[in-house]
Amino acid sequence: MDRIIAARVFVSIAERGSMIAAADALGMSRAMVTRYLAEMEAWAGARLLHRSTRRLSLTDAGDITLARCRRMLEVAEDMAVSHGSDADMPQGLLRMTCSQSLAQAEVAAAVGEFLARYPRTAVDLQVNNRAVNLIEERIDLALRITNALEPNLIARRLGHCDSVVCAAPSYIEERGAPQRPSDLAAHNCLTYTYFGKSLWQFTGPDGAALSVPVGGNLSANDDLILLKAAQQGGGIALQPLYSAAPLIAAGKLVALLPAYTPQRMGIYGIYTSRQHMAPALRAMLDLLLTWFSAKSR
Repeated sequence: MDRIIAARVFVSIAERGSMIAAADALGMSRAMVTRYLAEMEAWAGARLLHRSTRRLSLTDAGDITLARCRRMLEVAEDMAVSHGSDADMPQGLLRMTCSQSLAQAEVAAAVGEFLARYPRTAVDLQVNNRAVNLIEERIDLALRITNALEPNLIARRLGHCDSVVCAAPSYIEERGAPQRPSDLAAHNCLTYTYFGKSLWQFTGPDGAALSVPVGGNLSANDDLILLKAAQQGGGIALQPLYSAAPLIAAGKLVALLPAYTPQRMGIYGIYTSRQHMAPALRAMLDLLLTWFSAKSR
């Protein structure tokens, strides 16, 4: 964890007497402020605040730590890069994470364009299908496909992800094709472990919302596994359109239920703070916004 940011968070809490006020002033989530305070107390080796329902106050150790943090921040300010032509130039290492399917379909190419555009940057792309803790794992930017963001996260919507229900021709020949979402109950549906608890959601031709519980003999936390199983005739899958479209075009998969639209998901960039955002992070967010917007047209 960045101790300079932890010091800045602690000073803001002490000056404002409230973790909520500090979070608002710093443009951070309340959960992030709590984590930075815990880091500062661990670093100091002492409890720094008396917590009450009305207001926070400093312990004796907190008074000493506050003075030291202010001196540390003064030194940090003196070391800041001067506002010259290079001050806002994207540079340095950017650590990112996203799912394997999104990385393969979109993000790897977008990162390549980013590196070509900003040659003084480097990217460490971690492929991971779980929601990581950005602070603990020192991640600058996490890309997530979801419609249920945690309320304390700082996020920027970058685009949307359409999905398609699909199956291999061999599966359809053996089991037939569903004509409406309710028919899925009679089929072997390949489900994503974290996606809606096996509840597939659609908008019907009349605009009505439909939720259909589905199940089958295979679930996984990686949609590429389900995509491969669907290709082999193992069942019906609900897949991101960016993964399934090439296979549908090649005749290896068949799009099902054309009159019903699967729920659209948002693509979000998750990061830790709106303030003091590194130029490389800001540039990556702007590039990805343009990238996904172009894909939506």
